Parts: sequence; C-alpha cells; structure tokens
Amino acid sequence: MKKNPWLAHPWLSVLLAMSWLLLQHTFAPVHLLSAVLMGLIVPRLLHPLLPPASTIRMLPALRLSLVVLSDIVSSNITVAKLVLGPMSRPQPAWIRVPLQLQHPTAISLLASIITTTPGTVSASIDEERRYILVHALDCSDVPHMVADIKQRYERPLMIIFGEIADASQGEKT
Repeated sequence: MKKNPWLAHPWLSVLLAMSWLLLQHTFAPVHLLSAVLMGLIVPRLLHPLLPPASTIRMLPALRLSLVVLSDIVSSNITVAKLVLGPMSRPQPAWIRVPLQLQHPTAISLLASIITTTPGTVSASIDEERRYILVHALDCSDVPHMVADIKQRYERPLMIIFGEIADASQGEKT
C-alpha cells in the first residue's frame, strides 16, 4: 500500500504548523489556517527530497530527551568550572566513537546530541569506516568517554529507531 504523500511526514507537518503559530504569537483564524496549509504544502513539496518517515518509540525518546537535558545542564556547570576555575588545565582530545547505529537519522541525532552537550563537538561522521570523530574540551580517559557516549546516547537511539529491543519494555524487534 502506497503512503499518502500529503501526510508522509506527519511530525514535520505538525512541527511546521506549530512553529508558524509560535512565530505569529496568535491563534487568530487566519494564522491557524495558514499554519495548517503550511504544514500540508511544504512537506508535500519537499516529499521527493525527504527520506521515508521513520517510526520511533516515544517512551524511549522521552527518556533520552531527559538524559540529554540533564547532561546539558551538568556539562554547562562542568565547563564553566573548567574555564573560570583558577589555573585550570583542560586536556583536550580527539576521540573516535565507533558506530553501531545504522539508521541515518539516528546517526545525525547522535552527532547533534554530542555537539549540543557543552565540552564536546562532533567534528565529522565517517560513514565508510563507521565512526564519529569527536573533539572533547577535557578528557583524561578516552575509553570511558567513548563507552559513556555509546551507553547514554547511541544505545537509546538504537532502541528508539528499532535497531534493538528495549529490555525494560519487553519489546522485540
């Protein structure tokens, strides 16, 4: 059965409509109508350029979001102490994080999460050799940091995108 190209990316449609309403600062009927039209027309025009919509597991996605938000707050504090602290000597490092993820959107999200967390930046994704090159502002234990990234971010992304089962939910893939 062929998917309806008008609603092939429902989350994108909702995101566009909500963004439009937030930018307008009003729920006036004309803006509601324009938000709905934008949410339908823009994804339809971009349909040939967009990959197929992914099915994601919402509960693991919510858990990962909370982990990332928590890590952003704690990393901000750590980086502030490192930068503003007396006589601090950060140990910058380039780290290769091997990828088990297969889903292209999940790989992009992993790189975004790494970059969003203060103190780390994903510099490149090597699709051929299957790793993400990460620059860390301060890293004294490279294997620990790699294991931490894989456990805190990559594994939940694999669950969210259905690459592995979520043992806590009894789900099977």
